Amino acid sequence: MKILNKAELQQAEKVLQSHLPNSSKVYGYLFGMNRNKPHTLEFVVDSWPDFKTIICRPHPESEYTLLYSKEVTFFSTDEKILKRMLTEDNVLDWNRYLEFAGVDNRHATMLKDVATTKGATFRHYSIVHLLALQDPNLLPQLSVNSDMETRISSLNESHVSLVNKTWKYGKDERGFQIIKHLISHFPTCCITDEEDRPVSWVLLYDYCAMGPLYTAPEYRGKGYAKILISTMATRLHAQGYPVYSLVEEDNHLSYKLFKKLGFTEDPSYRSAWFEFNY
Repeated sequence: MKILNKAELQQAEKVLQSHLPNSSKVYGYLFGMNRNKPHTLEFVVDSWPDFKTIICRPHPESEYTLLYSKEVTFFSTDEKILKRMLTEDNVLDWNRYLEFAGVDNRHATMLKDVATTKGATFRHYSIVHLLALQDPNLLPQLSVNSDMETRISSLNESHVSLVNKTWKYGKDERGFQIIKHLISHFPTCCITDEEDRPVSWVLLYDYCAMGPLYTAPEYRGKGYAKILISTMATRLHAQGYPVYSLVEEDNHLSYKLFKKLGFTEDPSYRSAWFEFNY
């Protein structure tokens, strides 16, 4: 087991890039960190430089992580090595709550076995589609009039409470701090009303996936989400970001929207969320 240093993180990013889109979540974290985005993470590999498994875990000395973000994620091309790391090495503290977020659903049975071995409770609670834009030229050409162009803007910290109130996983202090972190350090895009108030927006998670995406009820049906996704995707691609989104399986509207806008997925791959010691 090895914890990667700054130079090694840049090498790991290049390796994970060759496994996109299935490595998107770990790659997205690395992409941000390697471009000096604030982070509270550690990356552990089974070997170096030829690693088969990389695990992203909260930094044990980070107050932000302990309070607001306790996610673990990983990418592995060898499940046996992954299982060994989770059970034999001191990679994670199995006596505390753990959330495995955005990992390959094919590892579900193995993770359940690990939970049994560690005496931890286990819950498989969300499966999502990983939709990626492989080529920005696939985005349809949208007709945006001059008035709409002037209303496309970015969010700022004065909008944190507004976004937090509408976020499915927000509405509390933890959500407020997460949204504040995202708006402060990552790209955002919004459409404002006549009084310059955001009425529709999309953010970028710290693992570089597009979301949360929201439009106020009275402004729905006007094509705002299409404009935001297209605008954001174009900007992200120009800056070298991976362009993808994780869409929950029951969110049929968002799934159809991203597909219409040229995003594609590997039908054999599903990303999943698991909880331990919940």
